Parts: sequence; C-alpha cells; structure tokens
Amino acid sequence: MSPSRFDFLRSLRTLVEHEVRFVVIGGLAGRLHGSTTVTNDLDICYARDEGNLDRLARALRDLNARLRGVEDAVPFVLDANTLKAGDHFTFVTDAGSLDCLGTPAGVTGFEQLDRNATPMELNGWSVRVAAVDDLIRMKRAAGRPKDLIEVEVLGALRDEIESRRPRRR
Repeated sequence: MSPSRFDFLRSLRTLVEHEVRFVVIGGLAGRLHGSTTVTNDLDICYARDEGNLDRLARALRDLNARLRGVEDAVPFVLDANTLKAGDHFTFVTDAGSLDCLGTPAGVTGFEQLDRNATPMELNGWSVRVAAVDDLIRMKRAAGRPKDLIEVEVLGALRDEIESRRPRRR
C-alpha cells in the first residue's frame, strides 16, 4: 500500500462535517500552537460514546481508511462496534495517516482533553486542540526518545506563550 499525501485539512473537514467529537493531539496540535516540529500524520483523541463512534466510523469510511501496517487480506469491519472493541487505531486514508486514540498515554481520555482544549479556526470551521500542558503530559507518558525531545520543545513553547499573556495586577 503506497502512502497517501498528507492532507490534514481534508481529514479535519471530514471529521467536522460528520460532527465527530474529537480533540487534535500529537504533532499537529503542537504545530497549531506554534511548535516548529514537523509531522506527517494527524492524531486525534475521540469521544467513545456510541453515537460518536458511529459518526467516526462514517467519517473514516468517507476517507477510505484502512488499517496501517497490516496486510490488505486482514478482515476489518470499520463500524462503531469495531471502534468500541478497541481503543487505538492507526489508519492510512486518502488524506494521509490518521491515528485515532481513545485513551492516550498520560490522560484519561476525551473528556479530560476536551475540558482544557483550545478551539481554533481552520478554513472556517472550528476544531478543538489539546492544551500544551496536556500535550506535554501525553508525550512524557509515551516516553519514546522523540517524545521526550518534544517535551522540551513544548515546554519552551509554553514558556513563550505564557510570556505573551498580559500580567494581572
């Protein structure tokens, strides 16, 4: 299977059009906050209620999502029941790689991330983006060398954002 061109705007638009409840996490979330780290996939944390799982499955089918890293012959039914039975799914889609995490390392899931998320406008629609502190928490918990490097980048970004905030008297 050849990799698809990374078009995160198409993926986000499809999720928004299907009214999927999700928070952008991972490298793209860092980029949207101002990080210079480059990413080539979209990571989201999704709400795990039945209605949202159904909307997510429809959005993924519209993106022609296929499991990433497995042989084409592996049977996989992309529906709410399958999504409910798992937690983390890595897909390749017509818009590039899309990772869907129900419970990312370091956080309890969608509700926690959504509570702290920042709404951001992209191409006229709003998406919720994980807070920098939550991104740091997830990267630290993942603990891979590249994640620990990103903890340092995000920490510096957090300091820069804080320095731009007006001080209260």
